[in-house]
Amino acid sequence: MTVLSPPRPVVIERALRDARAWCAGHTIDDRPALAHAVRVAVTIGDHVAAPPPEVIAAALLHDAPELAPASPGVYQVLTTRYGPEIARIIAALQAEHQALNRPHPPIRVDDQPVLLASTADKIVALTSLLRRARATGNVTGFFARRPVLCALLPHFRAFQHAAQPRVPASMSAHLDAVLARLEQVTTGIHTASTR
Repeated sequence: MTVLSPPRPVVIERALRDARAWCAGHTIDDRPALAHAVRVAVTIGDHVAAPPPEVIAAALLHDAPELAPASPGVYQVLTTRYGPEIARIIAALQAEHQALNRPHPPIRVDDQPVLLASTADKIVALTSLLRRARATGNVTGFFARRPVLCALLPHFRAFQHAAQPRVPASMSAHLDAVLARLEQVTTGIHTASTR
């Protein structure tokens, strides 16, 4: 039983329906985009007892700004359909994603709904990267071809340390374990000098 098991709150039901439509035909980490969205939502539920339905809905829709039709404006659509809180969480997650493309991305842990979704997103994305690396049969080679990602590992570790007192212990431990494995397999790989 997960946070997505029926019966679901109306907001989660609607978010799942919109996520299906907006994710159709898109992939994230070599899998259907909907699978990523569902994993992020389920990961929150795995670690947070009775998470707010708004956080689960935002997790399901967190890639909507990149996947949903742009007109009349995705944040306008999100606000109209889901209210300002879910749109705000999604906007914060998108800002965090975009900041990863800049040197020294900021680490914010002061917004609990965003922090829960962000931590779950990192757990899912980094676990997926490890799975894809193992599937190639050459884990080191897989990550050697991704120096920008390797350069971001200290940022993700700093995020995990900052988030640790603010998220459930099991969630922090889950992210810690994924990062420890990534740090182990990327030891010695030259990272991008832009960080």
